[in-house]
Amino acid sequence: MSGDEIVGAPARDGRTPMTLLSVQDGMFSGSGDTSGYGGLEQTFAMPGPTERPYGEWFDGGVDILRELLGANADAAIEAVVVDRGELTLVIARDFIVEVCQHLRDDRDLRFELSLGVSGVHYPADAGRELHAAYHLRSITHNRRLRLEVAVADFDPHIPTTTAVYPANNWHERETYDFFGIIFDGHPSLARIAMPDDWIGHPQRKDYPLGGVPVEYKGATVASPEYRRQS
Repeated sequence: MSGDEIVGAPARDGRTPMTLLSVQDGMFSGSGDTSGYGGLEQTFAMPGPTERPYGEWFDGGVDILRELLGANADAAIEAVVVDRGELTLVIARDFIVEVCQHLRDDRDLRFELSLGVSGVHYPADAGRELHAAYHLRSITHNRRLRLEVAVADFDPHIPTTTAVYPANNWHERETYDFFGIIFDGHPSLARIAMPDDWIGHPQRKDYPLGGVPVEYKGATVASPEYRRQS
């Protein structure tokens, strides 16, 4: 996990340290702020790695996965994060398919269902700007687990998980469409919502607001992007 630990910042669950990503001044950083919130200061942080014991079934689940990964365990599992009662495993991208295979097939884990793949853009998380989150569910054991893979925006490649969870096909397409993460080996990685010739990825934080001027009784209101930058 990149960033700096916030000194003295309380963890949300009393144990998990917070990792500072950035501090933003005003409503919009890096552009003219016409919102009236020019003096607003916002701190953006993420939960950092959690120390043992993790609680609930988390310790046993992580131990089983590490045993299945064998000598690759330390390289595959970059961090274990427990925040607000939820378990997240930060996985190195080269091991995401192997980790999913173990989680699905091992009888003591049995995460048979993937609820989808979500993208997140953290511009201040240097070298790890694009995150893919996998939401898994064990029907057998009634458990939830999140996997997270982080990649750089200049190298946004992650192996596809469609061979393990076929339903991730459309979810990976959506994450590619909106965030630009490329899922290598996907059977048909194409845009799913935007036109094929669309330029850019609309849910990234560096994507322009766009919009068109609006006329109302002779007055013209500029588009959001113009108002933000002027």
